[in-house]
Amino acid sequence: MSAALREPLMGFARSAGRTGGVRFDSVTIAVTLALVLLGLVMVTSASVSIASRETGQPFYYLERQLLLVAVGAACAALVFSLRTEWLERASTPLLAVALVLLVLVLVPGLGHAVNGSRRWLHLAVVNFQVSELARVLILVYVASYAVRREEQLRTSLAGLAKPLGLLALAAALLIVEPDFGAATVLFAAGFGLLFLAGARLRYVLAMMTLAAGGFALLALGSSYRVRRLTAFLDPWADPYHSGFQLTQSLIAIGRGQWLGVGLGESVQKLFYLPEAHTDFLFAVLAEELGLAGVALTLALFLILIWRAFHIARLASDAGLKFPAYLAAGFGLWVGIQTFINIGVNMGVLPTKGLTLPLMSYGRSSLVVTLAWVGLLLRVYHEALREGRGSATVRA
Repeated sequence: MSAALREPLMGFARSAGRTGGVRFDSVTIAVTLALVLLGLVMVTSASVSIASRETGQPFYYLERQLLLVAVGAACAALVFSLRTEWLERASTPLLAVALVLLVLVLVPGLGHAVNGSRRWLHLAVVNFQVSELARVLILVYVASYAVRREEQLRTSLAGLAKPLGLLALAAALLIVEPDFGAATVLFAAGFGLLFLAGARLRYVLAMMTLAAGGFALLALGSSYRVRRLTAFLDPWADPYHSGFQLTQSLIAIGRGQWLGVGLGESVQKLFYLPEAHTDFLFAVLAEELGLAGVALTLALFLILIWRAFHIARLASDAGLKFPAYLAAGFGLWVGIQTFINIGVNMGVLPTKGLTLPLMSYGRSSLVVTLAWVGLLLRVYHEALREGRGSATVRA
């Protein structure tokens, strides 16, 4: 086929693809709904006692979690309506917004402090945790960089060092809050995304060594983080003070055995396990639903992560590099944060203060995660549309 005819036909095929209707990934939607519904059940169970004591309303946290799900679904619909090429063009301004948010939250009078951490901006009647949104915007920029600087990223150390410098800056701002967990997830997800984009293995290993050393120095440079690290290594050495939270989590998980003690029958959630409905929701789930419930939860997360990488592959095969990196970034982020949260609950990682995605009572976390699911669905829609258009041209 001549070049003169190929271009009009390609344009016609794309137009036909656009008018072919919206394509939703039923697997992603079903798994997301399953995780959200399971989270609603467990948040209700884990928070009934504390909600009754603090507010006099047993379903206080359930009502707010339902509201957050509705807001998150609306945000997902809004994000789904945005073409990914618009996000790619706006990646630099979005990066600026992310950095400004991370700086604003540190400004006295603007940032809202809770339990000694300055992570929230007070917006109207709610507190918004800026690190949740900032991490997504930064990963959007990293995906854009991987497309724009593909050759440099694949062939030189400088091509990898530049985005890692940006990730290090963002991680430093998060650590100042302090939010060591969010910094770890952002850096690890960004690093993984750059590796998937083609960074050379020897450069990745060298930078990983430097990054690991830097995080180790940061962890050991604060007496607070040293105490948490020590408690993680041997929580039973001080089970009523520094190791209290972890020992209660381990007791809860141990009580669950095969099938659990029964939904709503957890003992550890009754003022023994702090943050039972947020950071340590998994421990309550393990106690009430046992190994069977844990296996189901892990299976749902694994399916969601697999689906994200499957969608990334579809986008890549359709020639959509930026959307492919967005989908892969989502898979990396969900996988890393889930691994860390469950690892903390099981005592194999130091306490980080991270929620279990889509399940914990996390307010900002739940809304932003659902919005990112909307972006994942958008990538799926564009991948199928572009793939079908390409098939039409080939025919």
